Amino acid sequence: MKKKTLHLSAGLIGLWACWPVWAGGFQLNEQDVVTQGTSFAGRASTPTNAATVFNNPAGMSFLDQAQLTVGTVYLNLSSDITTRDSGQPLTGLPVSGESDGDMIPGEAIPFGYVVVPLDKRWTFGFGVYVPFGLITDYSDDFQGRYFGDYSRVEVVTAQPTLSYKFNDQWSLGVGVTYNWIDGKLGAATANPLDPTNEGDVKVEGDDQAWGYNVGLMYQPTKATTLGLAYRSKVDYSLDGHTTYNNTLDSATFNIVSARSDAKLDITLPESVELSLTQKLDPRWTVMASATWTHWSRFDELYVENSNPRVNDIQEPENWDDTWMYAVGASYQLDPAWVVRAGVAYDESPMDGATRTVRVPTGDRWIYSLGAGWQPTDTLTFDVSYSYFNEESVSVSQSNPQRGTYDAGYDSDGHGFGAQVTWRF
Repeated sequence: MKKKTLHLSAGLIGLWACWPVWAGGFQLNEQDVVTQGTSFAGRASTPTNAATVFNNPAGMSFLDQAQLTVGTVYLNLSSDITTRDSGQPLTGLPVSGESDGDMIPGEAIPFGYVVVPLDKRWTFGFGVYVPFGLITDYSDDFQGRYFGDYSRVEVVTAQPTLSYKFNDQWSLGVGVTYNWIDGKLGAATANPLDPTNEGDVKVEGDDQAWGYNVGLMYQPTKATTLGLAYRSKVDYSLDGHTTYNNTLDSATFNIVSARSDAKLDITLPESVELSLTQKLDPRWTVMASATWTHWSRFDELYVENSNPRVNDIQEPENWDDTWMYAVGASYQLDPAWVVRAGVAYDESPMDGATRTVRVPTGDRWIYSLGAGWQPTDTLTFDVSYSYFNEESVSVSQSNPQRGTYDAGYDSDGHGFGAQVTWRF
């Protein structure tokens, strides 16, 4: 059943290879509104609230009291698609339908953290956040629907953490992460013998796995902070199933509906972040960060199928390692108010050969503004806004069972964040 084999492969690849913020694979940065306001500059070296559990666990040692931070970032992203060519398999006739530039629904990304000092040296923290995720939802008549029309993946992480303060300058933090991953995918299936009688394929899978985070923080002076944060790779063995409905079998030309169990092993990559925060005077502070992510681990996908009629799949991906660079600053207007700004450049791990309708991604710039208000010693409110501007890219796909699709993508988006920190 070669037809099913190819669709299962395309489905599982799409399940993990797309996300709502494009560049940088499908890794999310939105785990803290304060660092969002500087485009994530100084993320590993600016322990301003309990979100340092994620940003750099060593930063917990530099918080002077217990605190709780909760918040969310709402992402509103869009793509302007210009279809240049589309073709049915076998016949090459144009695929009916239209381009749809609104394939990324708005999505809120919540998070929450708590930090409690245990004594003068030890600090405990706990956080729940979303480190990876995607959602794309094309219209039913999207002309590239045979290559994918729906993807949703979410990774939720719970992280208990301990930090140890060696002295006034050095601290070390270690967190253990327990990660839940869940994904769903949909795609249309072509019927070149009767283009009005299309089918569909749906893929679902989930797993849980362990990882860890390690952070180091150094304050050579009261005005200078250096931070180094490492987030480990996480190995998943995903169990799920694929459901075919009204699908043409290219070997027998029969219309079939079937279900097959499937297993996919995938590793989400590790990253290393180096940050600097420098206080220039009582009002001005500047920050910088560089983050490396080991996306070259994503060199292939191997799908193991339980149905003997469906062959196992081994397909190359060949993603590249990426860098993200960020600079930012904050200005203390008065004891209660602070404003922030920053800019970042985020590389894409994909090039023209690996880019698909599920991954129409290129390099991007991130421009951000933020503000914090502390009305009392125990309460702080923070808000941030980010504008994402991605380079224009082309997607060109061809497959004997799915036809052809060629289009240009112009993408941008907005991120709105709000959080509150309560000290107790």
